[in-house]
Amino acid sequence: MTENLNYGIIGNCQSAALISDKGSLDWCCLPVFDSASVFAKILDNEKGGSFEFIVEDNYQITQKYIYHTNILVTLFDDGENTFEVIDFMPRYEDKERGFYAPPDIVRYIKLVKGSPSFKVKYNPQLLYAKEETTTEIKEDYIRSKTTTGSYESVFLYSSFDPKAILEQQEIVLKENGYFLISYHEKLLEQSIDREYLKLQRTRVYWMNWCEKTTEYNEYNDEILRSALVLKLLSYDKTGAVLAAATTSLPETIGEVRNWDYRFCWIRDASMVIKVVSGLGHPNVAKRFLEFIIDIAPVKDEKIQIMYGIDGQKKLTEETLEHLSGYHNSSPVRIGNAAYEQKQNDIYGILMNVIYQQFVSFNTTLENSEELWTISKSIVHNVKENWKKADKGIWEFRTEERHFTFSKLLCWVAVDRAIKIAELIGKEAEDNVWTDLRNEIYNDIYKNAWNEEIQAYTQSYGSKDLDASTLLMEYYGFIEAKDPRFVSTVYATEKELCNDGLMYRYKNKDDFGLPSSSFTICSFWMINSLFKIGEQQRAKKYFDQLLSYSNHLGLFSEDIDFSSKRLLGNFPQAYSHLALIETAINFSGGLSDEEELMNTIHEEL
Repeated sequence: MTENLNYGIIGNCQSAALISDKGSLDWCCLPVFDSASVFAKILDNEKGGSFEFIVEDNYQITQKYIYHTNILVTLFDDGENTFEVIDFMPRYEDKERGFYAPPDIVRYIKLVKGSPSFKVKYNPQLLYAKEETTTEIKEDYIRSKTTTGSYESVFLYSSFDPKAILEQQEIVLKENGYFLISYHEKLLEQSIDREYLKLQRTRVYWMNWCEKTTEYNEYNDEILRSALVLKLLSYDKTGAVLAAATTSLPETIGEVRNWDYRFCWIRDASMVIKVVSGLGHPNVAKRFLEFIIDIAPVKDEKIQIMYGIDGQKKLTEETLEHLSGYHNSSPVRIGNAAYEQKQNDIYGILMNVIYQQFVSFNTTLENSEELWTISKSIVHNVKENWKKADKGIWEFRTEERHFTFSKLLCWVAVDRAIKIAELIGKEAEDNVWTDLRNEIYNDIYKNAWNEEIQAYTQSYGSKDLDASTLLMEYYGFIEAKDPRFVSTVYATEKELCNDGLMYRYKNKDDFGLPSSSFTICSFWMINSLFKIGEQQRAKKYFDQLLSYSNHLGLFSEDIDFSSKRLLGNFPQAYSHLALIETAINFSGGLSDEEELMNTIHEEL
């Protein structure tokens, strides 16, 4: 199996697939992101199923994205014979049907030179490989279907001999060819010309999308690749943005911190809306915001921390015991029991999203009235709950504490509600809200601060430090140059930073002592150092962190402290959001061309 999560991601905002740096299709769920897997070799090398190209050992294999696209090219070259596997999921505009984005994967085979040869290992294992899958040749396609349990099927169309495919016979490439994996049986005849047209239309779509993305003087390539990842993780049907495309990739090899991240965390929403809007794609942010608002209860305190990508509220967790897990790191889980947790920070997260709606987007009278009702309900629930202990941002599954971050976001909830009231000309409940905001502020100021350590700590009365306290400045609770914040940054860096990589915390949790770096926390530290005036050291950390991405510039959730290998679910939206925000801090502003276009726009 591939090491260091050296995968590229392809997708079309309906689903996604991971292709290894050797060209093996090792993970894909169809027809949508959270469906059962068709290929899952990444979770079990033997049982999971894959679609691979087998070549002689003298072939050199390299991989890259086509410029400004999410189309992945794997080059096989032995010096005399060369071919490319061009992988993509079709996505382009159709005047009659809107966006054409079917549950299809196209593997376009391009002859570059010579007479290269390969064998194909085509081995779909449907429904997470829980049931028996059989594959057979039909009239104009290869069909794989389950023969036990629930019925499921997938279709393979190709320009190559189906018998040669299934029997892993050697195929000598004499001209361009294709493989098309589809969840649906095709009604139109497939051909090399049709697949080539899909490739070019998809290429145009992604290049047009990139053309609309804000350009910066520095780190523009890294910003753009991260933006393309975020677009891939957005679900067209509802506007939801997934935390990651995978499930159960472990935070540490051989341990049990393996979770399903193919869901939408409300916590990610505020950052998605802020960052993606700033990149020139307000529609992505607006649709995500509409998704959040649609699932937000109006007069009910049962706000979940996460939802399914179609807005599902019940995300029952299940263990797939027949799969060995990534590098034998079991268990493999689908669903996520964390949806039932009580986390008081969710009030501030949601309130911050609503505030951004009022500031950044036009709202109708009806929409404004609904949002104002939700805002009042949230403040009411904060008043009732902010003094209670909870599970915290890191979703501790057993112990409840008075976490500083949870209190901080309760303060954010009331602060943003007051700001909304000012925007729409409403009295903030006769200063009751102002008094509540001050009460929470003073409580945090007094109880979260540890005089001995000279830092805000993870929870009240604790000496444990936590990377989440670095967000106190981000949310406006404290100024960057405030001595308390500066001291907290230095203390947190000293305690939690290991060779430029950050622990979330170092105290034991439900599963023992954390042993890998949480990628986003490293970005938080870099941003905090930048804001307190340590720009040179922050930039050194940033450049070092960027070097730990995989061969395509992609990041997962975690990084191993010693080996620097990527760990955790992949690619991680939160990591790429933080990368973009951090890169913009260092970029030195917009590119000259972008500045010129903005000036012209203002003059017009």
